[in-house]
Amino acid sequence: MESRSRRVGRPRRLSREAILRSAERILTEEGAEHLSMRRLAKDMSSTPMALYHHVKDKDELLLLLLEVRAERLPPAELPREPRERLLAGASSLHEMLANCPWAVDALTPEGRVGAPARRIVESMIDAAVACGMNHERARHAYRVIWYYTLGELLVRFSRERARRQGDSTPWERAMLSLDPAAFPLLAGLGGQLTEIAGTGHYRRGLEAVVDGLLRQGVA
Repeated sequence: MESRSRRVGRPRRLSREAILRSAERILTEEGAEHLSMRRLAKDMSSTPMALYHHVKDKDELLLLLLEVRAERLPPAELPREPRERLLAGASSLHEMLANCPWAVDALTPEGRVGAPARRIVESMIDAAVACGMNHERARHAYRVIWYYTLGELLVRFSRERARRQGDSTPWERAMLSLDPAAFPLLAGLGGQLTEIAGTGHYRRGLEAVVDGLLRQGVA
């Protein structure tokens, strides 16, 4: 009996680093819509179950990828003046996430963020304390700012996704079907309400949120 002269090649060795490299390649070359645990396992000549030994789920995978990209960015230089530091910190988080729309759905209101973003969050809470808030109110202020930032991004990305598909969002369709007699103001705006929310007004809304929190927090 003739012996086998060649061995079957071994699957690529799995590690968290290797998984992240492969996932980032799929994101870059094929787009976020093609990234799944099954697709990733196929790319690595493995199985989805094997990947779960290194990454809990797709949400954790996206957050890890966000952290990798954030670590490549130069450290954000935040102003010394406390109010301006709050505004700049929130704007830095917003900009960081705006460039990674695929990660936003994996984020939570509790603020699961990586090390680079945690440094910004620390500075924001410190700034709120420097504005006269106690630590409890400073944490509350950060959380409200985070809710506003995450919500603005979710609405924006939802609208952009619908536009790419040649569609409107459910909210826009609902606004267009309103009875003018019952809702004269909303019906008068028609489909403009989401456009108003999406024309670069994040900063204006952020200033209103921060100033309101500061008035409340130091009273």
